Amino acid sequence: MSKQSLVTEAAHAAAAFGAANDVVDEAAATAFGVNRTDLRIIGLVAAAGALTAGKLATEASLSPAATTTAIQRLTNAGHLTRRTDADDRRRAVVELTPKAAELLEEVYGPIERAGRALLAEYAPEQLELVIEVLRKGERMQLAEAERIRERKP
Repeated sequence: MSKQSLVTEAAHAAAAFGAANDVVDEAAATAFGVNRTDLRIIGLVAAAGALTAGKLATEASLSPAATTTAIQRLTNAGHLTRRTDADDRRRAVVELTPKAAELLEEVYGPIERAGRALLAEYAPEQLELVIEVLRKGERMQLAEAERIRERKP
């Protein structure tokens, strides 16, 4: 197979992987009873352990008002708790509820374990290449998202 054919095949595989990820996230959002933005917020809070509302807004690329509304929705749904920051009483800190953490493990835990098992099939040098491609791809995707956001309608 030519290099150009391999590049095309790799691009198609990456697109299919991304589409499959979207299908999983849509199913997960349904399991949580939330929309995709709220699911992303749940993931950001889970990864950080706890986030201030301001930091969450930045991480999620949302306005402070939209973030406050989402936090309220997720608190009402039993997925987040909100408390006042002990260091700065003007800030709110959000964390996952035990119920949300349990559901996150139920939904995504098997996927993580299956993914790790799949990656374990590869030699260390192959994994280094996979890591390199994924990290470069992540940087490229984030840069493209920024380009799109800055676009004038």
